[in-house]
Amino acid sequence: MRPFSSLLLAALVATSAAAAAARPNIIVIMGDDLGYGDVSCYQSADLKTPHIDKLASEGLRFTNGYCSASTCTPTRYSLLTGTYAFRRPGTGIAAPNNPAIIRPGTVTLPGLLKQAGYHTAVIGKWHLGLGGSKGPAWNADLKPGPLEIGFDHCFLLPTTNDRVPQVYVQDHRVLNLDPADPLWVGKKKPSPDHPTGITHRKSLKM
Repeated sequence: MRPFSSLLLAALVATSAAAAAARPNIIVIMGDDLGYGDVSCYQSADLKTPHIDKLASEGLRFTNGYCSASTCTPTRYSLLTGTYAFRRPGTGIAAPNNPAIIRPGTVTLPGLLKQAGYHTAVIGKWHLGLGGSKGPAWNADLKPGPLEIGFDHCFLLPTTNDRVPQVYVQDHRVLNLDPADPLWVGKKKPSPDHPTGITHRKSLKM
């Protein structure tokens, strides 16, 4: 298995399961479109990032870490599995109804951390698909997902913030799901009762 990258999705947090004093906490932060020159601890002259700088000064700083891909899903896949995404079909940018790309049984970074005695959690943008081969069952348990590949807890935005469904997922369920108003994601013609950018072009003008 190839060495893991030094980034993560919106925030992978691993805390010690046993003695915190004997085992350091691990926080890996992945920021979309964040470049080497966008944080001041790496000599950014224009942007000041004091909190990240403090983490860098008190922790381990990578000076030779490289992104395995230029887009969301394959970068996250490579980070969590240690495998180049281009070597596995289906790791391009995940659609909103994409099944879970990392399957249970895959060796993953959070799985290895659990074996080492850590409690693990992922918080923020996921964009690696959820559910079985038919995709996520938004109104039921979302399995498999992060909890099936090594995380103890998750609080997620399932895809990007410009795609449906605009919901949060906590562990296996959509947060604040209303059974009377079930979620549906797919291809349908827009309701005539709701204006769209195509039918109401003038509404888009500022």
